[in-house]
Amino acid sequence: MSVYLRINGADWRNIWVIGDLHGCHSLLQQKLQKAGFDTGQDLLLSVGDLIDRGEENLECLALLKHPWFRAVRGNHEQYLLDYLQAADDGDEWQCYGGHWFFELSHAEQKAVSALLPLIDALPLVIEVQTGNQTIVICHADYPASHYTFNKSVDEAALLWSRERIEASQKGLYQEITGADRFIFGHTPVSAPQIFANQHYIDTGAVVTGNLTLLQIQGV
Repeated sequence: MSVYLRINGADWRNIWVIGDLHGCHSLLQQKLQKAGFDTGQDLLLSVGDLIDRGEENLECLALLKHPWFRAVRGNHEQYLLDYLQAADDGDEWQCYGGHWFFELSHAEQKAVSALLPLIDALPLVIEVQTGNQTIVICHADYPASHYTFNKSVDEAALLWSRERIEASQKGLYQEITGADRFIFGHTPVSAPQIFANQHYIDTGAVVTGNLTLLQIQGV
């Protein structure tokens, strides 16, 4: 896994970022159709947590096979990797929505295992250069006050931390320098929230039916 991935926005017509999917593939397709998403020209980026809690987990993982889709790793993808690659017992994963995997047929589990190289290769940070802007996408947080591509940061915090958003919600927020915008998921919010240059777009789709699709390039 490379921690960082850089994308040149000039390679695409429109670029959108989607909030935590958690198995809501049909809802995603509805959103993309309404937005006029063109798989030949447009790019969809994900803040991670493609799986768990919802019903269409295999379909969401299969998105990784498409050239028009990129995702950062979420903590729920990490649960899956820990179970399948690191001999974790899977108990915590099941408690947090991973029970679907254990209910799959042998053939379906093999289909998930076939996707492991793509899941394991998910970066933790995606940087998008669009126009004159630098936009950074991570699952939970970018745990530093200044952003630099390939900077060494706490990888667990990229997946798990809620310290920044919890402080921001109390009015204690500040800009992260080094990029124009940061987009995060992980922490459910009733509507997209913006603090300084940080955008939080996990609107709890699997519970609320409200899946946020944020356009960052195009008309």
